[in-house]
Amino acid sequence: MARANSILGRAGTLVSRDQRRILFAVIAAIVLFAVGGLVRPGFAGLNSVEAVLTVACFVGLVAAGQTFVILIGGIDLSVSWTLNGAAILMMASARRSNARAPQALALTLGMGALVGLCNGVGIAVFGVPAVVMTLAMNGVMEGLTLGMSGGMTCPTCATYAPTMLQAVAHGTLLGIPAILYLWLAVILFASFLLSWTSFGRGTYAIGNNARASFLAGVNVRRTTVILYMLSGLFASLAGIMLLGFGGQASLGLGDPYPVPVDRLRGDRWRLHPRRPRPLCRRDAGAITLVTLVSVLMAMNMPEYGRSITYG
Repeated sequence: MARANSILGRAGTLVSRDQRRILFAVIAAIVLFAVGGLVRPGFAGLNSVEAVLTVACFVGLVAAGQTFVILIGGIDLSVSWTLNGAAILMMASARRSNARAPQALALTLGMGALVGLCNGVGIAVFGVPAVVMTLAMNGVMEGLTLGMSGGMTCPTCATYAPTMLQAVAHGTLLGIPAILYLWLAVILFASFLLSWTSFGRGTYAIGNNARASFLAGVNVRRTTVILYMLSGLFASLAGIMLLGFGGQASLGLGDPYPVPVDRLRGDRWRLHPRRPRPLCRRDAGAITLVTLVSVLMAMNMPEYGRSITYG
């Protein structure tokens, strides 16, 4: 018994708390796949796994942006209509033309960054609480989207996504969905930015103590604004990829996404900047949550039951 306790103690020192959380999320996803396979044969097949990972990718893109602002104790509640507005803007500006797609992509990503800029300035410069500022901006984006699209009655609102964008969303590379490579690239970019740059170290410092960071020479306002711009940028990127995946945009496209992202919030991570655990925890959690929803749907559970279980 003493030897067993000694072995468990050594294992606990080798695996950190954050690593255990990631491991638990992965194990939970595997168990859910197994349960789904028992409920509906073929659920745990390769096609099902690819479908779950693809849907989790959209949650992961939005969650990556949320990671930046949560590290400094903030939150971004404007992601749903930023995402929705981005999908509609991309569709309307591209007009199903591959030649227009690059300009439409730049315009849409710029819109997301502009939303984040407004959030960041309101929070960092004018001192508006993050919940109030981002929720208000979500309302502004909803009004702008409804007004400028005429409630999806404008001539360009009935078009489809460019075929090039649809090919990226549905295509495969080396047998793996291409959109998963995009998700991996976002994870690597965010991890590098937070773990190996002075900007990332400043972000962690602000999350630990904003005033001490300011006294140490960190430009807290500028960092805060940039982090919210990144959150808006990733929300718009998720909207673009959802447009490519579905072919068309619709009102309310981003409504489901604040819920799973909020489930992944957790608390502020006071971590060493060389240990990029938040991204890994968040992506593992995204896969687990999407798998849970898929299992509940495979069980033909009513919507109210899914909402209770999901909560």
